[in-house]
Amino acid sequence: MIPSNMHQSAYKHVSGASVYVDDIPVQDQMLTGFVVYSPHAHAKIVSFDLSKAQALPGVLAVLSAADIPGENNLGPIVHDEPCLAENEVSFVGQAVFLIAAEDEETARAAADLIYVEYKTLPALISLEQAMAQNSLMGPKRTIKRGDADKALAEAPHIVKGRFKSGAQEHWYLETQTALCLPGEDDELFIHSSTQNPSEVQAVVAEALNIARNAVTVETRRMGGAFGGKETQAHHVASWAALLAQKTKRPVKIRLFRDDDQIMTGKRHPFIIDYEAGFDDQGMLLALKVEQNADGGAATDLSFAILERAMFHAENAYYIPHVSITGRVWKTNLPSNTAFRGFGGPQGIAAMEEIIDRIARFLKKDAAEIRQKNFYQLDKNNTAPYGQVITNNNLELIYNRLTDSSGYFEQRREVNGFNAQNEFAKQGLALMPVKFGISFTTSFLNQAGALVNVYQDGTVLVNHGGTEMGQGLHTKIRQIAALEFGIPLESVIVSATNTSKVPNTSATAASSGTDLNGMAVKNAVERLKFRIAFQLAQYFNEKYGVESTLDSHVMFKNGAVFDATDAARTVSFKEAVQICYFRQLPLSATGFYRTPDIYFDREKGAGHPFYYYAYGMAVSKVEVDLLTGNHKLLRSDILHDVGDSINPDIDRGQIEGAFVQGLGWCTTEECKWDEQGNLLNHSPDTYKIPTIRDIPRDFRVALLKDVPNPGTIRQSKAVGEPPFMLGISVWLAIKDALSAVAAHQLEPELNLPATNEAILLSIENLRRRQSEHI
Repeated sequence: MIPSNMHQSAYKHVSGASVYVDDIPVQDQMLTGFVVYSPHAHAKIVSFDLSKAQALPGVLAVLSAADIPGENNLGPIVHDEPCLAENEVSFVGQAVFLIAAEDEETARAAADLIYVEYKTLPALISLEQAMAQNSLMGPKRTIKRGDADKALAEAPHIVKGRFKSGAQEHWYLETQTALCLPGEDDELFIHSSTQNPSEVQAVVAEALNIARNAVTVETRRMGGAFGGKETQAHHVASWAALLAQKTKRPVKIRLFRDDDQIMTGKRHPFIIDYEAGFDDQGMLLALKVEQNADGGAATDLSFAILERAMFHAENAYYIPHVSITGRVWKTNLPSNTAFRGFGGPQGIAAMEEIIDRIARFLKKDAAEIRQKNFYQLDKNNTAPYGQVITNNNLELIYNRLTDSSGYFEQRREVNGFNAQNEFAKQGLALMPVKFGISFTTSFLNQAGALVNVYQDGTVLVNHGGTEMGQGLHTKIRQIAALEFGIPLESVIVSATNTSKVPNTSATAASSGTDLNGMAVKNAVERLKFRIAFQLAQYFNEKYGVESTLDSHVMFKNGAVFDATDAARTVSFKEAVQICYFRQLPLSATGFYRTPDIYFDREKGAGHPFYYYAYGMAVSKVEVDLLTGNHKLLRSDILHDVGDSINPDIDRGQIEGAFVQGLGWCTTEECKWDEQGNLLNHSPDTYKIPTIRDIPRDFRVALLKDVPNPGTIRQSKAVGEPPFMLGISVWLAIKDALSAVAAHQLEPELNLPATNEAILLSIENLRRRQSEHI
């Protein structure tokens, strides 16, 4: 196993030495950029007057849509999202004007001097309203296998219902930030807090009507992203670039926390209507699902997110007959966007609700129903879209986790507690996740790298992935050191820069290490081939015997040597110097593209994923029936990461993803009023999980002895899949509420399960129980 190594920025993070965009020193010429945004969810811009703001001392520029020299667009795929609103605003928080001033105080004063006349228009504020008004964003998507309608008609038992999930704020610690430095001619250098430097480069170039080679985007690190900086970092970068181009001075925009939450998109709210057929043993026979996503005011990545929700509608279970339909609806809210899991959580949560309902109907333990329906190894192993599920570790994880967590003993303890307590109930839930790894837009599965070796034997690695705290650069550093056979201390990973590695994909889809690690490995292999060829010649010349072949030359423990003759050894530094004096290039590019990825959207079939990541969680909660408060008593997680490159980082990703997932499921609720104003847009009103919300007893383990073939050092992606394991907390809460009615009635509890929602669910259960009696 590869030795564990600390996150390379750990000491910098805790000491405050890590440099983020807002920490980059700039000369006193730097201006503050400020965004004036719409106060209305939907309105016509009748007229405006910028003259007073422009005349204010200390103001260098006030821009409107008319001042954009190129395309007025921020949309990464569909060009339906204006950089600045022109004739109409579509949501509260939409950018209308930009201000560049000597300081923030002056910029805010200028904003107050801008006169705008709006004529308000009818607005769609909720997904339900959009569906009622048939406000479709685009055509529906479908995935089908067999005949779901016929199978449902013939099924012995049916469950049907509607599942709802709410929005979720990304709440990255570093808000959206960009610093733009103008250079000669049209050149711009942008420090951007982005997951996707190449797309920032492209969108900025289009808005400013300049070539992409004039725009350099660099990302040292982000203070969190979670998908929120995959496309929406384009916004602040474009705004800063427009102001810098206009003023010919550096401009920085860093959104205030409240403004960031008001202006940016969230996780997509979903409404999922489902109908499932099953037999007396709980075997699934058919599933019919209609998924509806709130896309917000513009397309952004909504259809890709919907597609992944559809790909995960069955989660870890084989179902013979399946019909999955998906639609994206347009509302007057900020464009919803990528968020950890990318639609997977919404699709999986609905499926897990179905499993729980089947278990309660049959009066069986839900874990038993789950195990019965798992995808199998040699049969019942094909997804609804036609991909064969290979290297399936579900049964292995189930057996190990039920044993290590004492699941069945915990179940007996929960039942005993509930029998003895009237005003508190405990709940227990086990749930799996099967998560496909790859961009489902096939061409995005590519990565590049540039590796430089210097005469002192040190190595500088450039790659297209971005560091957002997940430890990507740490893993890339390890990969380079291991492939060269040199100490970690000899390797540095540079800031991601579009002038070093061009045309990169976003660091997203949990594929950062998979793609960029393989690209770095490819570059290192090219360099090793060159070095080995020269060293073979060197050894033969030195010893006067032509017995060393380049295939004999090995790299290990900081040395380069002939595997057939240990005496023929030089240090890596010496080998590099030999190659330099022999005029050998010591820099190489690397490239990787994921093989065998394709999907036919018209047919709803294909092979969209390179492999699947598996995990499972057992969570135990206690609910106070008088207040709706719950305590997360214990969570056990066993997750499949293949051969872990860095177990400590992987464990941290699992813990963090799980906690973020339980936040989506329990505490995090976005509330808008009827006018489209976000009501809770600050830390004091939007509740992310705190130390009081994490499990009292938290046990996380990595699945051992399951190498993943065909990937970088046989590892697996880990960033997103554990997020879905937070759903186990919601299921455990529902299990506890079910005990209120002696498990005879299904609790009605959507996401998020806030204290208020839990209390309302209890009241509903008791009312239905009294009616039932």
